[in-house]
Amino acid sequence: MKRLLSALAAAGVLVMSGALAAPAAAAPTDGGRLPVKPAPATQVWATRQLSQPGSSSPVWLRMEVDQLIPRVITAGMPNSVRVTGKITNVSVDRKITEIDLRLERGKPLTAEDEVRGALREPVPSELIQPQFTPISESLDPGQTQAFDLTVPLTGDGPTSLQIAQPGIYPILANVNGKPDYGGRARLAALSTLLPVMSVPGGEGVSAPPNPANITVLWPLVDRPRLVSTAPAGESVLTDDDLAGSLALGGRLHSLLKAYEFAVTSGLASSVCVAVDPDLLRTVEAMSEGYQVQGAGPGRGKNEAKLWLDQIRRLTAGRCVLAVPYADADLVALARAKLVDLEALAVKGASVVQQVLPSVQALPGVVWPEDGVLDQQTLTDLTAQGVRAVVLDQSGVANAPGTQPVRLESADTPPVTAVRIDSMVSDALRGGTDGSGGLTGVSTPTESKPVSVQNALAALAFRAGFQGAGQSVVIAPPRRWNAPVGEMQVFLETVKTLVGGGFLAPVGLDAMVSGASVPETVGALAYPVEAGGREVPPAVTAAVGASWTTLQAMFESMVQEDSTSSKPADLVDPVRLELLRGVSSAWRGNEAAARGSIAIGEDGIAQLQGQVTVVEPNSPILLGSGDSPIPVTIKNRLDVRISVLIVVDDKPGIKANQLSQLILPARGDLLVRVPVEVLRSGRFSVNVQLTTPTGVALGDSVRLEVSSSAYGTITIVITATAAAALVLLSARRIYRRVRASRAKVEVPEDASSVTPEKSSAS
Repeated sequence: MKRLLSALAAAGVLVMSGALAAPAAAAPTDGGRLPVKPAPATQVWATRQLSQPGSSSPVWLRMEVDQLIPRVITAGMPNSVRVTGKITNVSVDRKITEIDLRLERGKPLTAEDEVRGALREPVPSELIQPQFTPISESLDPGQTQAFDLTVPLTGDGPTSLQIAQPGIYPILANVNGKPDYGGRARLAALSTLLPVMSVPGGEGVSAPPNPANITVLWPLVDRPRLVSTAPAGESVLTDDDLAGSLALGGRLHSLLKAYEFAVTSGLASSVCVAVDPDLLRTVEAMSEGYQVQGAGPGRGKNEAKLWLDQIRRLTAGRCVLAVPYADADLVALARAKLVDLEALAVKGASVVQQVLPSVQALPGVVWPEDGVLDQQTLTDLTAQGVRAVVLDQSGVANAPGTQPVRLESADTPPVTAVRIDSMVSDALRGGTDGSGGLTGVSTPTESKPVSVQNALAALAFRAGFQGAGQSVVIAPPRRWNAPVGEMQVFLETVKTLVGGGFLAPVGLDAMVSGASVPETVGALAYPVEAGGREVPPAVTAAVGASWTTLQAMFESMVQEDSTSSKPADLVDPVRLELLRGVSSAWRGNEAAARGSIAIGEDGIAQLQGQVTVVEPNSPILLGSGDSPIPVTIKNRLDVRISVLIVVDDKPGIKANQLSQLILPARGDLLVRVPVEVLRSGRFSVNVQLTTPTGVALGDSVRLEVSSSAYGTITIVITATAAAALVLLSARRIYRRVRASRAKVEVPEDASSVTPEKSSAS
C-alpha cells in the first residue's frame, strides 16, 4: 500500500485581486506569482479552507497531495521524486483551462535559523524552475483531475530539480491555470522541505563519529471524559467519542499501532510512552461496560478491552512516563495555591501501575503542558519528590543547545531538566506560526491530522548537518492526530538514521536515572505567551472553593472498622473530578472547564446529601418549657462522621448548643436538642447539620414546634406578681391592725371626769 503523505497538505492559494477585471492585468504567462505565500505542508493534512483569512479574493483551485515518494533521500534510492494527488476546480462558475504543475526548489538551508524560519513559513523556492507538466486541458466548476508527477532529482533535464549536493531543500508544488475572463497565473501552491542525505550517484553525508542521541516521547493523552467509576457496567462518561478513537483507524488506536511498529523495529529503547493516568482509568472503566451521560449504554466496551490488552502487552517492562493526572495545568494550580491538587496530579505513576501491572512508571519525573514551569511550581513539585522534569528549550535559559541541564535555586534541590528539541517537535505541531499547535489537537471527528514531512527535514538536519553528540528529544503534540502511516514514516526515518549511524537511541529512563548529574547549569524560564495560555484564575478559584468544602468533609470522617470503607475511598474520586476541571485540554475553553468542574460539584453535593436531618411527619409537642426537641439524624455514608447540630434561634424559643456528635456509618441517631421556651405557642425552627468546621451537610429542615407550657420568664413574672400581691395584702392588714390598737378606750361612768379647760379661758 502506498504511504500516506503529510509532506504536502492541501490548501488553496489566492488568485491576484482583480485578475478577472482585464486580461492585461494578468500575471506573466510563465507562472506569474500571486501576492500571497503558499501554504506550508505542515499546517494541514487535508484541505480545511478555500481561502486565506481576511482576504476577499476568489479561490479557483484546490490541490491535495496523497503521496511524496521518497520522504528522505538516502543512499541507494532512485534518482527521482514522485508526487501524486488531485486538483479540484472550487470556483462557483468559472471554467479553468491550461492547468499545469511543476516542482520548484530553492537553495539548500545550511543554518539552524534558516531551517526554523522555513518551518514557520515558506521560503523562496524559485531558484530552480523546471518546465511545467500539463495536468488537464480544462476543469469545469466542481471537476477534479488526478495527477501523478515524477521528476528527476539530478541532471539537466527540463523537469529536473538539479540537486547536486546533500542538504535540506525547500520545494514548491506550483499549479498554473487560466480562469475564464482572466490571464494565466498561479492558482494553487504547496510548500515543504525535502531532506537529501545522499545525492543519487553523487556525494552523501558521512555519519559522525559521535552521533546525536535520539529519544522519543510517544504521547497517549486525551481530554477528560470520565464522570464516575462504579461496578462493572455502571461507570459513566460524558460522551462516547473515545470509543471511535480506540477503534480501528481512530487516533489512539493509530498511536498505539505506530508504537507497536517502534517496538518491533528495534526502536523500543529510544521510545518512552507518555500516558495520562486518567485516560488509562477511563479505558479500564469502558472495558467493563459503561454508560454515557444522558445516552444509555456505551458502544466501546470491546474496543477498550482490545486497546487495553494491547498497551499492556506492548509496554510490559518498557519505559512509561505518567503525565500529570488529567494533564492538569500545574502552573495554574500553583498560582491558585492549590498545592494539594498539585500533589495529586503528579502521583499518577501508581494509577499507571494499577492499570498496567507489568509497568513501573518513571518515579519523580514530570512533563508539564507546553514543557514550561515557573519557579513556584517547581518548588511545589520538588517538595513532592520530583527530581527530573521534561522541558521545552524555551523553558530553560542561560544554557544554549538541547543537552540536559541542572536547575539549581535556593528554594529547591538540584533538578535534572531534559530538554525537548523544539525545532523538530514544533514541526510535528505544524510549525510555530502562532497556531499554538491547534492543528495537532484531536476533534470529536478527529479530522485534522498533521504532516510530519517538515519534522523529518528538521530531524535530518540535526542528525546529518549539525555537530555530533547532540541530544534530540522529540515530543509530538500531547493530543497528536496524524494518520498511522505518517507516524510510521516518522519512525521509519528514525530507524534509517539510527541504522546509518547518524543517531544513537537513548531512553528517557537513562537520562533521568540520577546516575549522572548534568554538568551544565541552566535557569528556569517561563515565557510570557505561556502564561497567556494557562487555565484562567476564574476556573481555579471555582475549583479551590469546591476543594475546601470537600476537605472539610474528609476531615470530619472517621473510619468505621476494618471492613468498612475508608474516608479516602469516598473522597478520592471527587478529588479527581475537581482535578479534571483544570486539565490543560480546556485551555481557551472556559465553558468546557466549568462543565467539568460541575461534575465534581455534583459529587460533593451527593456526599453532603448523605448526611441530613429527617423531617418529622407531624408537629413536635413540648410538654414543658425546658423539654428538648427530638431530632432524628441519618448517615448513609460507609464511614462515621462528626457533625454539629445548628438550631436557629426564633422569637419565643432559644436553643442550647450541643457538643460535637459522631454519627454511626449507615445508621440513624435520635438526638434530643435542649431548648428553652420563652412563651407558649407554635414555632418554626430550622435545623441544619454541619461539619465541625461549619460546612453544611444535607438540607436545612424546618421543624414545627408547639408548646402550651409557660416559659421561665412567664413563671418568674407570675411568681413575682403573686409575691407582690401577698406582700401588699399583708401590709394592708398590718396597718389596719395597728390603727385599731391606737384608738382611745372611754370609761363606762364618765360623770366624774372633769373636762379639761381650754387654755384660752
